[in-house]
Amino acid sequence: MLRPGQVRTRPKRGYSQAYSGVQPISSLTHSTQRFQPLPPPLGQPPYHYDLESVLPGIGAQAAANGKIVFHCAGDTGGIKNPDYQTDVVNAMKADLSLSATEPSFFYHLGDVVYFNGQLSEYYSQFYEPYDAYTPPIIAIPGNHDGAPIDRTQVSLDGWVAYFMTAQPHVDPASQDAPRVTMSQPNVFFTLLCPFVTIVGLYTNVPEHGSVDSVQQQWLTNELATADRNKALIVALHHPIYSFDNYHSGSPNMANVLDQAINDSQRVPNMVLTAHVHNYQRIEQTVAGGIKVPFIVSGNGGYHNLHKLNAAPGDVDPDNNATLVAADDKNHGYMTLTVDSNNISVAATSVDDSTGQATPNFDQISYPTAAQTPPAGMTVSL
Repeated sequence: MLRPGQVRTRPKRGYSQAYSGVQPISSLTHSTQRFQPLPPPLGQPPYHYDLESVLPGIGAQAAANGKIVFHCAGDTGGIKNPDYQTDVVNAMKADLSLSATEPSFFYHLGDVVYFNGQLSEYYSQFYEPYDAYTPPIIAIPGNHDGAPIDRTQVSLDGWVAYFMTAQPHVDPASQDAPRVTMSQPNVFFTLLCPFVTIVGLYTNVPEHGSVDSVQQQWLTNELATADRNKALIVALHHPIYSFDNYHSGSPNMANVLDQAINDSQRVPNMVLTAHVHNYQRIEQTVAGGIKVPFIVSGNGGYHNLHKLNAAPGDVDPDNNATLVAADDKNHGYMTLTVDSNNISVAATSVDDSTGQATPNFDQISYPTAAQTPPAGMTVSL
């Protein structure tokens, strides 16, 4: 029963997941924030997208450089105050002049356009801010990209109009900031890159995410068949772990990844997420000693940042997830460098008052070797 003045409960301090067991049904959920049907795929299963088709010659270039470099962040749409998004993009554009470490593309972790992914908002929140950002932008959708305003809007219509077009073209919606549309094969897909495979899952609209059985089976297959000579990254919008005081992490997503790992016997080298509007690097030891980083990078431009409910060094007493590094005061983004041995993460913060960027405020490397659970061990995140 709805109680006058009632609001959603807040996560407990020092915990990284919002609840244990089965998620309770919330009476506060609006009808448009429930599970939304997926648009028809553009390509055929298993929905692979080769970076070479977007950047011809990238394989030879990466081989010559011995690495691939790319930007990553989520929750970028600057609907209420565009200054934060603009400052982050300006810092990203400055990276394009770094010849030794110039990023080849931007992997977006969802929530491109607030609040409902409307095509009418794509100019102000996407085309215009990234007008002079020359690398291609590849993305998975977030909940705000898929949440329709009402029943008259089709979920993900604006996102599909840019990221899933059969024939690349310049959409009139881009106005004076033209950018050629993308042809990603589905709202969930695997990006095949030199040195790394990125498996991107669309976690739909409900709070804490939701996937259907098709996506669950697809994720398991992608982990099982991923090239064992490359690093393996899983990307999803809703985080598995998050030490924040607004959304928190999702046991729903933990269960999804648990099942895929246990059925495929492949542990990702890294999990990238967003949704929570801050930066967090969380480590969890799984499968007999394998240390996996779970990174939240949801501070890409949306004005409202979410405060932490813990401090670096704190450990969740329920699951032993450890908050290693965090920033809930500034917007920013990550630069990932992957070679044959390591995935290196360099997080850049952008001061909200001055717009000045501080590169490498968090910097770490993790091995890229294929990771397999010990025989007979069940992973539980």
